[in-house]
Amino acid sequence: MRRREFITLMGAAASWPLAARAQRALPVVGVLYGGTLQPVPPGIAALRKGLSETGFVEGKDIEILQLVADWHYDRLPALAAELVRRRVAVIYALWNVSALAAKSATETLPVVFAIAGDPVELGLVASLNRPGANVTGAFAGYVTLVQKRLQLLQEIAPAARTVGILINPTSRVKDFDLREAETAARILGVTLVTLSAAAPGEIETALATNKGQSIDGLLIANDAMFFDLAALATLVALTASHAVPTIYPSREFADAGGLMSYGTNLDDVTRVAGTYVGRILKGEKPAGLPVQLVNRFETVLNLRAAKALGLNVPPAMLLRADEVIE
Repeated sequence: MRRREFITLMGAAASWPLAARAQRALPVVGVLYGGTLQPVPPGIAALRKGLSETGFVEGKDIEILQLVADWHYDRLPALAAELVRRRVAVIYALWNVSALAAKSATETLPVVFAIAGDPVELGLVASLNRPGANVTGAFAGYVTLVQKRLQLLQEIAPAARTVGILINPTSRVKDFDLREAETAARILGVTLVTLSAAAPGEIETALATNKGQSIDGLLIANDAMFFDLAALATLVALTASHAVPTIYPSREFADAGGLMSYGTNLDDVTRVAGTYVGRILKGEKPAGLPVQLVNRFETVLNLRAAKALGLNVPPAMLLRADEVIE
């Protein structure tokens, strides 16, 4: 194990509640996440809510242990193996790369995922109704939404003919994003440019470089790194400073000042997954819990951002939006 990975593991171990380390009196839910502990990982509050709906309160009925990769996704297999070594009651995997690492680490410990994308296509489960083995969870079917996002971007910014897609090149599932985006671009007659950022600090360089091409629109991929609060704020600020009309995958970005979002409410996904963790703690088996598709999609428009970009929002789009931020 590399020294940096060892430090990450030891830091996570230090955050494990002392009482749980001393006597293991309470079952432990092991959270596996590719990001950082500070700020709080997105989805943890919704996990706690889902657990409470099934009668579990942290510190009273369960303990939660969070192991994080600090955006170094290559560390996730070692972190997943550490959760297995500690024999946690359930592994709760936040987002795609963590779920894949958890599945590879164990065929016996229950794994519950909260992801964006098709878990069958990703190889996490055999089928949605009969997941089989030790893995189940909840997902947002975002992959099929890429074309819809591109259509909405064209509607609000008709001049956008060269559109970038910002991805994390270290993600094991980046090819799914790119494949769907390339298909959507061909259908809609748009030139697609791939921009890459492997860490929040690389976002500015990615937008400034544009691979030598000038983009007039931008899609943000559903990588967990972009949902980190620091990266989210950076993305919104930089797209505004570059005056690039951008559509984001969830409402958190529009709430922070981004132009528009279209996608699933991710708190719904993590809350539903949290209820599955609770049900497994009560004795149910992952193989008997069908994977849940959370398909409450929402469009959020930020009129202040549109005005700053000099865009005229079509009245029909205003009527269709689930929420308009003025």
